[in-house]
Amino acid sequence: MFIVEETIAGPDAAQIPKQRGESLLDAAVRYAEERHWDVVAGTWLETRDGVRGCSCGDAACPAPGAHPARADWEGRATGSATVARRMWQERPEASVLLPTGRAFDAVSVPETAGFLALARMERMGLTPGPVTVTPHGRTEFFVLPGAAAKVPKLLRGLGWTPSSIDLTVRGEGGFVAAPPTRVGCRGAVQWACRPSAANRWLPDVEEIASPLAYACGRDR
Repeated sequence: MFIVEETIAGPDAAQIPKQRGESLLDAAVRYAEERHWDVVAGTWLETRDGVRGCSCGDAACPAPGAHPARADWEGRATGSATVARRMWQERPEASVLLPTGRAFDAVSVPETAGFLALARMERMGLTPGPVTVTPHGRTEFFVLPGAAAKVPKLLRGLGWTPSSIDLTVRGEGGFVAAPPTRVGCRGAVQWACRPSAANRWLPDVEEIASPLAYACGRDR
């Protein structure tokens, strides 16, 4: 498994790698303050009649405790660490959601394909951006905004049709759940490649499309 654990040194030192035991509030503030990502508080897990479920009240919720809590969530997202702190002080158990299509898009592939792609990128000398692993068995690669419009053409150029491999892009109007958000009883979102000095500048999707498509093709 390809996992980046380094801590950033120097004047731009970022403390994001401290994930274990970190509160949702602290994580949200750090994403806004250190990475300049917009954050928004989502749903949360709560117990009703002895049953643990999503605050949205849907017993069949596909992402319990890890999706937007309000219809106006996009407008409530903030890049201010002060506002983020206040948001989670009001609801400390709320999930940490990062809107896509702003500071980054997220390319989502199956977990096995994601780790195969990471190994291939390492051999190719490519530096991926931050990458999360979700309890739903997905890896999500952070890339520069605009990926959603580029991916179909890129895949066709590599010999794939967009519908032939399990690769999707979260762009404008979408979101990803960020560590240490928990998704029901499945577990927490984790970093496969943590935000670091090395990946502060996100790759364009063109740079990593080939290893991602190759890995997805192998994973079919």
